Amino acid sequence: MNGKQRILTALGHEEPDRVPLYIHAINEKPIILLTRDIVDGLPDPEKTFYDMTDDEKFVMLEALFRVHEHYGIDGFTALEFGHEQRTGPEEVTDGWGVVYQLNPFGLPVAKYHPLPEIEHLKDFKPPAPAKDNLLLLSAARDRFKDEKAIFWMMRGTFVLSWRLCGMENLMLKMFDDPDFVHQIARLTYDYNVQMLGLLIEEGLDVLIIEDDIADKNFPLISPDQFREFINPYNRRLVGMAHEKGLKVIRHSDGNLWPLLDILLETGYDGLNPLEPQADMDLKRVKDYCGDRLCLLGNIDCIDLLPEGTTDDVKAAVKQAIRDAGRGGGLIICSSNSLHPGVKPENCRAMFEAVHEYGGYPLSL
Repeated sequence: MNGKQRILTALGHEEPDRVPLYIHAINEKPIILLTRDIVDGLPDPEKTFYDMTDDEKFVMLEALFRVHEHYGIDGFTALEFGHEQRTGPEEVTDGWGVVYQLNPFGLPVAKYHPLPEIEHLKDFKPPAPAKDNLLLLSAARDRFKDEKAIFWMMRGTFVLSWRLCGMENLMLKMFDDPDFVHQIARLTYDYNVQMLGLLIEEGLDVLIIEDDIADKNFPLISPDQFREFINPYNRRLVGMAHEKGLKVIRHSDGNLWPLLDILLETGYDGLNPLEPQADMDLKRVKDYCGDRLCLLGNIDCIDLLPEGTTDDVKAAVKQAIRDAGRGGGLIICSSNSLHPGVKPENCRAMFEAVHEYGGYPLSL
């Protein structure tokens, strides 16, 4: 099997030839450290993408592709590029008008929200998805052909809504002004429907609805609020994607147990990243979900990959395969991004362990 076949088989809750290996997200520093022996002209690993020259960005794209090729990664995640503009020394603004503080340790952090009240919706013009923003997807499809599954990271209703109006404000409006919350949600849904059409034209394989909605203790809103304000919009996207032959993964950090039945009802094919510190024990989730949900993740990127030994990492991969690999429906990746704090040798150990121990039939 090639990587695409392996990923799609696992998402279909069947056994491929081996457990698939996937990188959900990866930051600049680990890309550079993982490829410094195989790619020339790499920038300083402390530089963020926003501070790189065009030549350096081109080298980084090549390095990102080489990570996936050199280490036998089965799927590639693409996301929007070009939809943000630098608007200050330490900030960028996206097409919605949300302003983000740049962060040397990962994703920019939203600090200005353009739609705090319902009256701001009157003259607001949401952006339209642009094919030019799908350049990473197109480049990956051309590079990997049909050898690797192409994933797309789509921001879901909760994340887009709170970025537009502020998280605390959104939660209060669920009580004080529910119509406002639904209007915001419809804006995000309409945008994502248009984006989905473009993604299908570009040959996408797997849609990720990235909608972080929990911390390590519990979800940020109640199950009833989730059912009313968030899930109906994401659920429609799942249905539309399935009609077009795509697989769909739900991404959220945190403790999802109070929402897990709703997610199962929604029809997602997979769930990631299964954060160990949030009580998302892989065996327990596998036992609960059975063959209804492919599990992606669970290799700890908070403590293990930054601080553990390579032997610790290999043991964790073997345990994950023991806990959730039988019968298929398991894809190994980290419990979130490969961020600047992870050790490159531990990333390599994770990749190598999947190739070494993940072959079916399992014999751990």
